[in-house]
Amino acid sequence: MQRLTHKIAQYNPADEELPAPRIGISANRKEGTSCIAETYVNAVLQAGGAPLLLPVTTDLHALTTLVEGLDGLLMSGGGDINPLYLEEEPIKALQDADNLRDEYDILLLQLALNRQIPIFGICRGHQVVNAVLGGTLYQDIYTQAQTTQKHSQQIAREYPSHTVTLQAGSLLQQLFGGKEKIAVNSFHHQAVKEVAPGLRASAVAADGLNEAFEDPEKPLLCVQWHPEAMAANGDQEMGALFRWHVDAARRFAQAKAIHQRILTIDTHTDTPMIFPGSFNIGRKEGGKVNLPFMEEGRIDAVFMVAYIPQGDRDEAGLQAAHAYAIERLTQVQRQEPLNPTRMGIARTPEEIQQLKQAGKKAICLGVENGYALGKELSHLRRFKEMGVSYITLCHNGDNDICDSARGKGEWGGLSPFGKEVVREMNRLGILVDLSHAAERSFYDALAVSQVPIVCSHSSARALCNHPRNLTDDQLRALAAQGGVAQVCLYKGFINPEAEKASLTDAIRHINHMVEIMGIDHVGIGSDFDGDGELIGCSATNELINITVRLLQEGYTEEEIQKIWGGNWIRVWKQALRYAASQQMSNK
Repeated sequence: MQRLTHKIAQYNPADEELPAPRIGISANRKEGTSCIAETYVNAVLQAGGAPLLLPVTTDLHALTTLVEGLDGLLMSGGGDINPLYLEEEPIKALQDADNLRDEYDILLLQLALNRQIPIFGICRGHQVVNAVLGGTLYQDIYTQAQTTQKHSQQIAREYPSHTVTLQAGSLLQQLFGGKEKIAVNSFHHQAVKEVAPGLRASAVAADGLNEAFEDPEKPLLCVQWHPEAMAANGDQEMGALFRWHVDAARRFAQAKAIHQRILTIDTHTDTPMIFPGSFNIGRKEGGKVNLPFMEEGRIDAVFMVAYIPQGDRDEAGLQAAHAYAIERLTQVQRQEPLNPTRMGIARTPEEIQQLKQAGKKAICLGVENGYALGKELSHLRRFKEMGVSYITLCHNGDNDICDSARGKGEWGGLSPFGKEVVREMNRLGILVDLSHAAERSFYDALAVSQVPIVCSHSSARALCNHPRNLTDDQLRALAAQGGVAQVCLYKGFINPEAEKASLTDAIRHINHMVEIMGIDHVGIGSDFDGDGELIGCSATNELINITVRLLQEGYTEEEIQKIWGGNWIRVWKQALRYAASQQMSNK
């Protein structure tokens, strides 16, 4: 006992070069016992992770608490999956299934997926992940796939029994040093039939059965064989799979820690557009932005804008547009009393910080399309009183303020009234947003405004030639004036082949804009619920994936802090200070 006590006394975690990320291992269930083979534990330990056995339970509160503390999840092997969970009738060849284990695995995995936790699936875990993500399974490969290849070996687990072919260019092939084929062990009779949508097959057996798949945009890798049995017995190639998972988990842990320390702000969402009268952002009900998603994605604040479609510019049309903007903003404001312990309406950067310290999320207000002003400067004060922090001068059509990027060039830039609007917004401390504006409108506003300009959701035209995106010259001009451009996650602004638009493409836009403008002038405005979505980043809970990828790109915490809200806050504070100075001078 003294020897062990002395060992603890002499150990200093601070001496470790890198902290060990917490790798949850899903438990098997045998005779009422939650258990796992030691080879899983040893393989994780050898890779530098801290393994945690997650007991088999369907208590959702307990599982949620456990998952919140994980940096990575390893879905382990085990018995058959009940086909009833796949809406299939069981066949004769089905072996023993355990409904409790099935429900536990499904709940555990979905909780981890919601939080973007790096996932490594092995054998049964490979099958469960595929099923949960929408793929299909063979209940028994020998009767349904009619394979003649043996997939359940009698030799010891640490020895291989057949080969698999690796997909060229896959992560899996990279982990195995570029090899075309590798030898694996095999212990299964159920298998993946159709790989789930969005996943990429990365290995097949000689009989064509899927042996591995991966997510091209997220840290998710699953294999049909048992690499832990080989890795724990000294196989360095199989050990590379666990090292990949532990590295991904460590990076995710770093991203979580950064989000805890900094303010993270998404500067443009169109969620009020989908509000019915009974809408409650405290629940997951149809949109891409809500409090549960903000909590899962560790996002502190979002701007919810009242989007106003361009309509007729006669008196009736203008009055209707203004009334609709007021109604949308009111719908956002009613969310606060519905969720008083989880959120608050923030009108200043300081209020966002206060809400974060109180453990709440911040909802900020904006208006998209100055059409809602009509021809009345007085409407600006009304919006300010309601808590509006920025107004997008136009949308997809010219209005009485300025020309749109998708308009006819009615004014040749800002109208005379538009110049008054910019000056009054400066005076009131409302940020001028030039997303959607024509180039002439953009440069006119830069010339008129006394404070830096924002583009709440605009990407780089050099990478995706869309009139809504900003040219490199516009980016330089915006930076020279001290403004910020927030990369938009709308697929048509990110990739010319919109349906292929991915998180990787968004990172390319961030990198380009940082190169052109400097790190002090770039941020993120998702455009979620306004058709913003990308492969790998399609809702607020997935925004932490941007941080993970920025870390991979080599960005520092200070740089990430600037991108995730620091730059926007700097401009916002400048606008508020200018407004305060104007009020003092008028006294």
